Amino acid sequence: MSGKGMCDSLPSGERQQRESLRLSRRQCLAGMAGLTATAMATPLRAQTPEALSFGLTPVFLTSNLALLERLQTYLEEMTDRPVRLVTRRTYQEITSLVVSGQVDAAWICGYPYVQYRDSLSLMAVPVWRGRPLYQSYLIADANRSGDDWRVIEGDIHAFSDPDSNSGYLVTAALLAEEGKIPDGFFRNSFYTYGHRNVVRAVASGLAQSGSVDGYVWEVMKEMEPELTGRTRILHASDWLGFPPIACARESAGARKTQLLQNALLGMEDSSSGRSVLEMLRLDGFTSARDGLFDSIARKVELVRRTA
Repeated sequence: MSGKGMCDSLPSGERQQRESLRLSRRQCLAGMAGLTATAMATPLRAQTPEALSFGLTPVFLTSNLALLERLQTYLEEMTDRPVRLVTRRTYQEITSLVVSGQVDAAWICGYPYVQYRDSLSLMAVPVWRGRPLYQSYLIADANRSGDDWRVIEGDIHAFSDPDSNSGYLVTAALLAEEGKIPDGFFRNSFYTYGHRNVVRAVASGLAQSGSVDGYVWEVMKEMEPELTGRTRILHASDWLGFPPIACARESAGARKTQLLQNALLGMEDSSSGRSVLEMLRLDGFTSARDGLFDSIARKVELVRRTA
């Protein structure tokens, strides 16, 4: 035989076919080796569940860091997911986040809830002293004489937030019933962006009167009696739907939303949940119908007609 190999003696077409097969085999083996090496170099990792985000407005007692930590721990235990508590200075900021779906749910106020009814869905409402209701208080210095709330005409008045039901709307509606508006009734007014700050403003003399969440004032009365003792209630509103927990309407059936809702509604059923409720001075959370906030909606319309 000549020095040619066996393959050289094959017809040219068959030689090309065999060379292609050898190349494909080499490429396949090289690829498998690469995949094996990558798999060996990369450790297996457990997939982390997607975090939940829960927004809180100043209606919540956000200054209590121990309470926030305990609430976060409870929600994480019950949902088996990381939970991020989102706080902002104003009601508008938190309302925008929940309406746009940037947070999974938020504890908001009845006033922004009725303003965005078409975009929001109720998840839960707190129960305080046996009912899902609370009041707005008009407060003044403890030594202020007179029992008629109208004595505050011409005052420097402290409001909580322009989107707060108890910290603005209720007082504006009370004035609207008499054909008046805050700008004409008070000598001056300002926003404290926190119900506790309203109490502090009146107690310190920075404001002569203020509009405050009755639930917050009552809790402060237990925790800071010396501070609330420097104020007194001039007027208590009718009973209104307690500030609710809501989510964006399109997220109402989402898994994350359901996890948060179940955790809130079941808070009184566990020791860690009851600990949170005790710090909040609440009985628990309940489901509620949209009609709970109809009286707030009527106040909105009254103020709009008078403005």
